[in-house]
Amino acid sequence: MSKSRKRSSRTRGRAKRQPAEPAREVPAVEPEAPESQGSRRSFLGKLWIGIAGLAVVELVWIVVDFLRPRAAAQESDSNILVAGPVERFEPSSVTAFQEGRIYLSRLEDGGFLALSRSCTHLGCTVPWNDDESRFVCPCHASAYDEKGVVLNPPAPRPLDFYAVRIENGIVKVDLSKPLKRRSFNAAQVTYA
Repeated sequence: MSKSRKRSSRTRGRAKRQPAEPAREVPAVEPEAPESQGSRRSFLGKLWIGIAGLAVVELVWIVVDFLRPRAAAQESDSNILVAGPVERFEPSSVTAFQEGRIYLSRLEDGGFLALSRSCTHLGCTVPWNDDESRFVCPCHASAYDEKGVVLNPPAPRPLDFYAVRIENGIVKVDLSKPLKRRSFNAAQVTYA
């Protein structure tokens, strides 16, 4: 046993080490991908870029649209109902106007009040009852007087009204926006 160990140590000592050869540069060869796979990848990459670009454009559009100031609504003739001359309406009378969905109420003192036809409870159309001299809602029996004031609940508040103006003896009603109210006020009435 000792002889074999001696031989191996001898051979180890005798073995000459050769200097390392300089590393040769081997050109890297990438495996070629099939043409369809490369074009599919590039197509999907371009598709995602396109979708992201579209999302950015939409976001910018929304932000710009939100920040852009709105033009003030101009009073147009289409929002004005020309009711007629003051003399046409007798005191203590209520006249219905189909085109404006309003009632024009001429009070005992000669003032005008344009009232909405919609009940303030659930929005049902409220007809004027000449015999009882009041508006009666057919849905839940709410009742209003000629000023639109609640006489019989469940309506929570008076009928909405519209601005009335009298120009050169002609009664005109601005239908652009109904005005909500909690109670009747003499300032809501327009006089000739």
